Amino acid sequence: MPLAPDDISERYLRKAIAEMNDLGHAIAEAAGIDRVAVLGSGHPLADIFLLKHRPQTAELHEGVAFFGRTGQAILKSLQRLHVDPTAIYGTNCVKYDGQPDEEQRETLRRELHVVQPKLVVVMGQDALSCLNGAEFPLAKRIEERTGEVQRLTPTIEALLCPDVDTALDEEKTKRAFWAAFKAIGPWWSEQPPY
Repeated sequence: MPLAPDDISERYLRKAIAEMNDLGHAIAEAAGIDRVAVLGSGHPLADIFLLKHRPQTAELHEGVAFFGRTGQAILKSLQRLHVDPTAIYGTNCVKYDGQPDEEQRETLRRELHVVQPKLVVVMGQDALSCLNGAEFPLAKRIEERTGEVQRLTPTIEALLCPDVDTALDEEKTKRAFWAAFKAIGPWWSEQPPY
């Protein structure tokens, strides 16, 4: 007897949750007891994958990516764009202080493999370097063209924005971030419904 589409979706979700849990344990183990590991947050099969370079103080305190001021700003922006916040997964390239670059890239490859997003929103030059350095299978290098949706892989697009963590402190940089980030709105409206 064939499985119903809802059953298949539920199995994919359970698999993604289990893989994210395994990844979280591996990151915490690598960080050790003396460092805080900051794990990704959001839906493990999200359509939109938010990528920053390193965690901020609130994220380090909670151990969760996009916790605090940055997360609130992103949520407000997504609401303005009419993007479903449950379709988002957010993470940092750097999971803990002192994490080696190659481990950052490997962790990012694993997260992208699990989530399989339709769009990666790359926030800042350091995050762009990490993404391009990850050499995800079939990926093309993302160019330094902010606010323009580019093809990353045959199934994943990417959008480069300024670093949101530094953009929140002055009006000019905040406007530059918003000018690039708002490209998510038209992209989202063109996505087929579930």
